[in-house]
Amino acid sequence: MPEDSVSGDGNVPVDIDISVEAGDWPDEASLTRLVDRAVAAAFAETGVVGHSELSLVFSDDAHIRTLNAGWRGKDKPTNVLSFPAFPFAQGGPLPPMLGDIVLAAETVAREAALEEKPVENHISHLVIHGLLHLLGYDHETDTEAEAMEAIERAALARLAIPDPYA
Repeated sequence: MPEDSVSGDGNVPVDIDISVEAGDWPDEASLTRLVDRAVAAAFAETGVVGHSELSLVFSDDAHIRTLNAGWRGKDKPTNVLSFPAFPFAQGGPLPPMLGDIVLAAETVAREAALEEKPVENHISHLVIHGLLHLLGYDHETDTEAEAMEAIERAALARLAIPDPYA
């Protein structure tokens, strides 16, 4: 992936905390690079300004299943969950903390294998997807889904990652 495909100097208006809690993930330096680039691409596409904090937790299916059951009433693992720290109105200033994004290793790896794509590309996509949820985007309706997916596609294109919805 070309390092300069994300516009600007790669600085984003967010301090990012990465925690590898459980699961079989790439090494922390690789995850940091993937997350930094994905976040920069998402911010470049959304035009959000201000300063905030963001936490990413790389975990496993068992932990995310517990979170999914407790917070969403769905007793099964999922690939990514987002937990906003404060409500965010699109077009408004960033809150002091965006929130947490949690990814599940086994589900992420299984989906990447089924879709025949590098797990790093899938991680980047899910980080962007989770971040967009924290930035007020959703996919409950077809219109919302189209808008959110368009931003995801454009952000991933900045990273030379093929359209995951193709």
